[in-house]
Amino acid sequence: MPRTGLARALSKLGHCSRSQGTLLIKTGRVSLNGHICRDSERPVDLERDRIFVGDLPVSGAEPIYLMLNKPRGLVTTASDEQGRGTVYDCFAGQSFPHLSPVGRLDKASEGLLLFSNDNRWANGITDPASQISKTYHVQVGGLVDEALIGRLREGVLHEGEILSLRSVVAVRQGDKNTWLEIVLDEGRNRHIRRVLEVHEIEVLRLVRVAISRLKLGALAKGSWRHLSAAEVAALRG
Repeated sequence: MPRTGLARALSKLGHCSRSQGTLLIKTGRVSLNGHICRDSERPVDLERDRIFVGDLPVSGAEPIYLMLNKPRGLVTTASDEQGRGTVYDCFAGQSFPHLSPVGRLDKASEGLLLFSNDNRWANGITDPASQISKTYHVQVGGLVDEALIGRLREGVLHEGEILSLRSVVAVRQGDKNTWLEIVLDEGRNRHIRRVLEVHEIEVLRLVRVAISRLKLGALAKGSWRHLSAAEVAALRG
């Protein structure tokens, strides 16, 4: 079994995040094979070494896979220095092990957000090489014609990064706005917003509605559910 650093081991075992683990280790609350260890990078064999936090042993938690309909206005982090609400507020009262978001949605964005303590599964979804599609419905100000959609499909160069879209279609239009369906193969920071910004298109709402074949469906805003075994397996590719 490959070795991993002690802080990362705490994260892999679902006890806490890597940064939280580093803090626990530096404050002397973690012991390795019966001895306090303050080195967060100390190599650990997850199958052989005994890790304790305080008096409690740390063992691998059962894997958990959740989907959340993220409301607008929450940040995708466990805690926020500015005191803003976070996506973890949606799990209040639950006794889950440490769960990490699988990718991110910015504060102003909504929709499908995955959580898991299975790092390998999560990394397979977020790795650009996997090319797992993410589908968004985006309401923009103004009417968007086919000529503009064609330019959006060409992609843009923004702040030194080439940002491309797998597909763009207009799904409906009102008198003063348009809903676009945009599909990404990858998700760079504020990817869609940056592409639209280059074309001076105002984003009114941005909702992620699907990851690969997993759809947000009728899940209420702020609600969550467990993924089925079939859904978990389908996202492994």
